[in-house]
Amino acid sequence: MKLLIIEDDDKLRTELARFFSMEGYETEELTDYENLEESVLKAHGDLLLLDIGLPVNDGKFLCRSLRKKTSLPIVIITSQDTEMNELLCMNYGADDFMAKPFNPQILLAHIEAVLKRTMAGNREEDKIECGGFWLDVSRSIIGDGTQEAELTKNESRILFSLARNRGKILSRDQIINDLWDSELFVDDNTLTVNMTRLRAKLELLGKAQAIKTKRGQGYLLE
Repeated sequence: MKLLIIEDDDKLRTELARFFSMEGYETEELTDYENLEESVLKAHGDLLLLDIGLPVNDGKFLCRSLRKKTSLPIVIITSQDTEMNELLCMNYGADDFMAKPFNPQILLAHIEAVLKRTMAGNREEDKIECGGFWLDVSRSIIGDGTQEAELTKNESRILFSLARNRGKILSRDQIINDLWDSELFVDDNTLTVNMTRLRAKLELLGKAQAIKTKRGQGYLLE
């Protein structure tokens, strides 16, 4: 599991990263405060630990903006411990809220509870985060929280293969073999047709460039 940490207190951020690493988590500290949203979406984390008192960006509004683009679990940590801030954060899509100072072990328990709840929900719904949109495998639907598009079984499986290997290049043969393993019989020409149709449906969500073609290598979902 990979935890993303956005905290402008250098000492606290480092201590949190060290603590969670010792607990077996991969961590990434995000400090490009002018491009936090882009950094979060590119980092492919499993949960975001977010302070709301940040330079340049207000963490509450970053939370709201991210929630429109990703289902990534968000746990707020803040010294701005007011009922209004907590209410705003939860209304903006945060999954939990903790006031500073806190016991790291209690924070860990909250994070693990959020991850357990989120993973259970994802298993129930068969939703996979694809970077700015999601794939619901059980219903063969893609969506971004505002729009949805239906996929065929082949299109859904192709996107599932790419999402499962997100950030890695998959060759055409790998994708075809994956579909054959799923008893979906696809040859090279059929893959081309399905990829074109899939990209057209992604375009409906404003994600036409989500799947990159790597000439001579295959395809990549970033």
